[in-house]
Amino acid sequence: MKGSFAIAAEVEPEVLDWGRLKWMSHPPSTGARQLTVIDVSLAPGKGHDFHKHPDQEEVLYIVAGTVEQWIDREKRILGPGDSAFVPADMVHASFNAGDDDARIIAILGPCVGDNGYELVDVTGEAPWTTLRG
Repeated sequence: MKGSFAIAAEVEPEVLDWGRLKWMSHPPSTGARQLTVIDVSLAPGKGHDFHKHPDQEEVLYIVAGTVEQWIDREKRILGPGDSAFVPADMVHASFNAGDDDARIIAILGPCVGDNGYELVDVTGEAPWTTLRG
């Protein structure tokens, strides 16, 4: 496998209703097999609701803003330089708790599937539907 560079200005963002993703490294873009790296922006008042990655661990590193981070039923407010480790198959969520965009670098491993990423949405399931009040 050959190494490669990802130039942020050249990576096309994936725009979602809660923010933006830039796939900085994953099987389609770099051929990665062990790590998927995503530059995530959360719009004010929005978030990536409760979900899990059955076969992937994840580290969330806060680059900018204020993030309400959930790991299972525990909530912490994180800021730049803070991080969270999420074991495989553990439910978690990230919400922007500030007035400006929040930015997170998400690192998942190993890569799973063609895109290097798997997700199970549990937003509509108990107890996740009631945790945020």
